[in-house]
Amino acid sequence: MSHCFDGNVLAAKSFARFGVIHVFGVVGIPVTSLATRAVQLGIRFIAFHNEQSAGYAASAYGYLTGRPGLLLTVSGPGCVHGLAGLSNAMINTWPMVMISGSSDQKDAGRGDFQELDQIEAVKPFSKFSVKAKDIKEIPSCVARVLDHAISGRPGGCYLDLPTDVLHQTITESEAEKLLSEVEKGRIFEEPKAPPTSEIEKAVSLLRKAERPLIVFGKGAAYGRAEGELRKLVERTGIPFLPTPMGKGLVNDNHELAASAARSLAIGKCDVALVVGARLNWLLHFGESPKWDKDVKFILVDVCEEEIQLRKPHLGLVGDAKKVLEMINKEIKDDPFCLGKSHPWVEAVSNKARDNVSKMEAQLVKDVVPFNFLTPMRIIRDAILGLGSPAPVVVSEGANTMDVGRSVLVQTEPRTRLDAGTWGTMGVGLGYCIAAAVANPDRLVVAVEGDSGFGFSAMEVETLVRYKLPVVVIVFNNGGVYGGDRRSPEEVSGPFKDDPAPTSFVPGAAYHTVMEAFGGKGYLVGTPDELKSALSESFSAKNPAVINVTIDPFAGAESGRMQHKN
Repeated sequence: MSHCFDGNVLAAKSFARFGVIHVFGVVGIPVTSLATRAVQLGIRFIAFHNEQSAGYAASAYGYLTGRPGLLLTVSGPGCVHGLAGLSNAMINTWPMVMISGSSDQKDAGRGDFQELDQIEAVKPFSKFSVKAKDIKEIPSCVARVLDHAISGRPGGCYLDLPTDVLHQTITESEAEKLLSEVEKGRIFEEPKAPPTSEIEKAVSLLRKAERPLIVFGKGAAYGRAEGELRKLVERTGIPFLPTPMGKGLVNDNHELAASAARSLAIGKCDVALVVGARLNWLLHFGESPKWDKDVKFILVDVCEEEIQLRKPHLGLVGDAKKVLEMINKEIKDDPFCLGKSHPWVEAVSNKARDNVSKMEAQLVKDVVPFNFLTPMRIIRDAILGLGSPAPVVVSEGANTMDVGRSVLVQTEPRTRLDAGTWGTMGVGLGYCIAAAVANPDRLVVAVEGDSGFGFSAMEVETLVRYKLPVVVIVFNNGGVYGGDRRSPEEVSGPFKDDPAPTSFVPGAAYHTVMEAFGGKGYLVGTPDELKSALSESFSAKNPAVINVTIDPFAGAESGRMQHKN
C-alpha cells in the first residue's frame, strides 16, 4: 500500500520541489508542523520573534536572490502582522510569498480561533492571492504564487492554507503525480526586450545629447544589470547617478559618478536614460524645478504600465540587463564617447570634486561628543578596509540613513539595503538576517538610528541563535531625530512634564540587549573606542551591537531624504 501523508508534508514537498531553500516566519497553530516538515526536507527555516521583521526579511531576500522570499505566519493576527512585509515587497517590487494558515473552512463566519477573511485582507498588498481549498490543490497553488511573484513586475503574493486542508491526507503516489504534473506545466517567461527600432532611437538620443545622464536604481540591481551598466558608462563616458539602493552597481568612487553633484546633474541634463528606477518622489517625479523642464527621459522598465504612467519621451519595456545589452551592441557598431574634456563631463566632475572636498573637510574632524559625520567616516573607512567581498550595509533611521547615504561608499552591487521606496522604518534587523542568509560569504553591517533599531531590536536574539555574521551599529542620540525638539512655548498642557514625543531614555544601554543573549556588546563615545570595536567585531564576524553615543542635539528633523549637493 502507498504511504499517506497530510497537507503539511505535501506543502513542504511542494516548496522543496519548486526550488525553495529558505523560509522566514513565526510558527504556531496551525503551521508549526509545516515548518518542521520543511526543515526535514532540507529547507532552512529562520524563526523570528515577530512576523513584521520576518516579512521584511522575506521581502529583502527576494531582492537579493531574485527568488521569492517566503514568509510563514499563523492565522488572523499573524497574517495581519505579516502584511507589513508583504506591502513592503509590493511597493519595492520585490518577489515575496506570504503563506498563512487559516481557520477551518466549515467554521467560516462562526467566530473560529483567529478567524479572518485573509484573502480579502491581503488584496491591497498583493499582486496575486489564492486559497488551497483541498489538499490536492496545494502543489498547483504553491507553484502559482511562486511564479506570479517573479513574473512581469515582481511583487508580493499570498497563499492561504486552511487548517482542515493541512490535516487532510493523500497517498504518496497521488502526491507524486500531482507534483510532477504541476512541475511540467510551469512556464517561465523569457526576459522582455523592446524592438530594435526603439533601441536605435534611444542610442540616437544619447549620441546627440549635449548633457546626457544615466540614472539607475534597485530595479537594475534586481535584474543583475551591473555588467552591462559598467560597459555602457565606460564605453560612452556618460556621467551616472544611482538611487540609494542602486549604489554599487558601478563603483561609487568611479570618476564618472555624479552622486556628489546630484543637483547639477539632474537639473542640467538634457537626456536622461533611467534604468530600473521609477520617476517617483525619490527622483522628484521627473519634473521641474529639480529637473530641466525640457529634459528627455528614456525610461527602461519591465512594466509597461509604469511607462504609461510616467509618459517619458521614449519608453523601453523590457528587462534591464537585456535592454542594456541591446543598447551596448548598437553603440558598439557605431561608437561614441564624451571624453574627460567634454564640457558636460568636466562640469559634473568639477562640481562633484568640489562637493566631495567640502564634505571631506567636515569628515576629517574628530568631533566629540560625536556628531553624525565623525562616526560615519570611521565606519566608512572600516568597511572599505575589508575589501572584497564587500559587506552588505543595512541603513535605516532619519539622520543616520540620510548622512550614511552621502558618506558610506558602495563598491559592489546589492550591498546597500535601506528604507526604500516606501521609507519604511523597522526593516533593519529583518534585512540583516535576510542578507546574512542570502550572502553567507559577506559580513552584514547595520548602521541604525536608535529609533529605527527599536522597531526590531528583539531580533538580535535571532542573530545569536543562528550565529549570523551581523554587526549592528546604533547611533544613540536619545530619540527620534535626537531627544526633545520642542520650543519653550510648546512645553505646555496637563502633560507637559511627560517626555517629548521624540525622546527616549537618555543613555539607553542598547549594547546590553545583545549581551543578554550571548552576543557581544560595545559602548563607545570616542574615535579610538569606535575604531577598536569595529576592528574586533568585523574580525570576529559574530553577532554584535555597537552602541555609539551621539550628541542629542546633532540631528535634525527629517521626513524625506534631502539632497543638498
